Parts: sequence; C-alpha cells; structure tokens
Amino acid sequence: MGTLNLRSLVLAAVCILAPLVSGTVAGFYTITGVQGWYTTLNKPWFTPPDYVFGPVWTVLYLLMGISLYLVVFRGTETKSGKTGIVLFVAQLGVNLLWSGLFFGLHSPRAGLACIFVLIALIVATIVSFGRSSRPAALLLLPYLAWVLIATALNVGVVLLN
Repeated sequence: MGTLNLRSLVLAAVCILAPLVSGTVAGFYTITGVQGWYTTLNKPWFTPPDYVFGPVWTVLYLLMGISLYLVVFRGTETKSGKTGIVLFVAQLGVNLLWSGLFFGLHSPRAGLACIFVLIALIVATIVSFGRSSRPAALLLLPYLAWVLIATALNVGVVLLN
C-alpha cells in the first residue's frame, strides 16, 4: 500500500471515528436518561420507539464522518475547508452538549435552546462543506432532517411537561 493510500485510509478512519466517539459519549447521557427520567415524560404522538434512535444515530454519525473525510481529503488549506472543519467540530460539540442538557441535566428547555444553535451550525456546515465538496454537503442532509425531527420532539416535550 502506498503512502498516499495509507494516509488516506488513516485519515478516513480518524474522520469517521471522531463523530462515532462523540456519539458514544452522547449515548451514555441518553441511556441514563431514557432508562429513568425520560420514561416519566409526556411525549408527542409521533415519538419513534426507543430502539430506533441507536441505529439511526449510528448511520448519521457514519455519514458525518464520511462527509468530514471528503472535505479534509480535498485539503484544509482553503478558507472554506478550514471554516467547514471548524463548523463541523462546533456542531459536533453542540450535538454532544444537547444530550448532556436534555438527558444529563433533565432540562428539555435548555436542550431546546441548544438544538436551535445546533441547527444553525449544521446549516452553516452544510453550506461551507458544499463549497469544498458537494457530496460532503449532501451527506449531512439526513442529519439535518433528523435533528429537525428531534427539534419537533423537544418542542413537544417542553409543551407537554
């Protein structure tokens, strides 16, 4: 295997593992909350069953990692590449923060404020990634869609409790 191929493979692994690790940490908050406090909440009628969330988030984190790889592989020397990576890291951090606020601190209201910031960061990441790699931007659209669903669920929890 050549140096470029090995570098590309390592880069892909790091890019894909970063969101998966973040998702695993978020999962610890979620599992703790779902097993206790969350079960006592009134939830909107369209709340998916609990078993759906793990597989969906796993696929989304994989897509996020591939998206990041496509941008990093094209190069981080450009302003759009650098900006996109900063936005990606920021939205990943805010995604983790949402889990900590909503499930860890049992605060749907704080989670709701946080998720609006998350949406703005995801949209900004998609726009920035689109300047470097259209496929990278498109790979983030399912994530945005799922976070919009999560936002509706979060709003429902705030209104019903």
